[in-house]
Amino acid sequence: MQTQAFDFVGTAGHKLSGRLDLPDEAPRGHALFAHCFTCTKNSLAAVRIARALAARGFGVLRFDFTGLGGSGGRFADAGFSGDVGDLLSAADHMTRAGRAPNLLVGHSLGGAAVLAAASQLTAPLAVATVAAPFDVQHVTGLFKGGLETILEKGEAEVDLGGRPFVIRKSFIDDLRNHDQGARIARLHHPLLVLHSPKDQTVGIENASSIFLAAKHPKSFVSLDDADHLLTREADAVYAAELIAVWASRYLDNAEVHKENVPSSIP
Repeated sequence: MQTQAFDFVGTAGHKLSGRLDLPDEAPRGHALFAHCFTCTKNSLAAVRIARALAARGFGVLRFDFTGLGGSGGRFADAGFSGDVGDLLSAADHMTRAGRAPNLLVGHSLGGAAVLAAASQLTAPLAVATVAAPFDVQHVTGLFKGGLETILEKGEAEVDLGGRPFVIRKSFIDDLRNHDQGARIARLHHPLLVLHSPKDQTVGIENASSIFLAAKHPKSFVSLDDADHLLTREADAVYAAELIAVWASRYLDNAEVHKENVPSSIP
């Protein structure tokens, strides 16, 4: 397995920092990974899932959303819509590089973002979410007492995972503009929902809501006693193994269908 730099320009015009994990042999497909809220491409879950997928034959792009990690721009100026736009930009650059993604994987709020991005992509692909919220406004619960200040003063610094972040009212307003239920109902791609019933950050009821809103083909797998951030390596690897096996059915079928389409009409 090898890792290459894969930087590109995001939806707001900023340079975004990406890493492409590749298998030693020709990839069986390419995946685009979206990290959790305020995380980076180097979070434990992002790295472990991407590398585990690469070990199973997938090329995987993980990147920092605008204003996070090694990417340009300011986090306070970005928002959920910006994350979705960054994913679409990433998919476009992968396609132009000859690595069009046929699998989208998102962790936590990144899972909600891939659901939103997938609804705007028409190419054949499979979508997998890990510990994703059904309603994107769920993330405001992390702001605790800071939410009132944000709404009153327009912005506030909140502590997220031991790090300070400036959150603006525009971020909250943007979240209110996303109807994930309707979006998921219109999803025209196979969906895999992975969630732990012991998730203390995003409850298991979110997985139920996502699953019920989606049309078939859809699947749900419990991550048993995994925590929200998949801090145990075994949990991240298990999730990646499930995704790889599940996605292979749809990607392999897509390749067979492609091979059976005549290149020209006599």
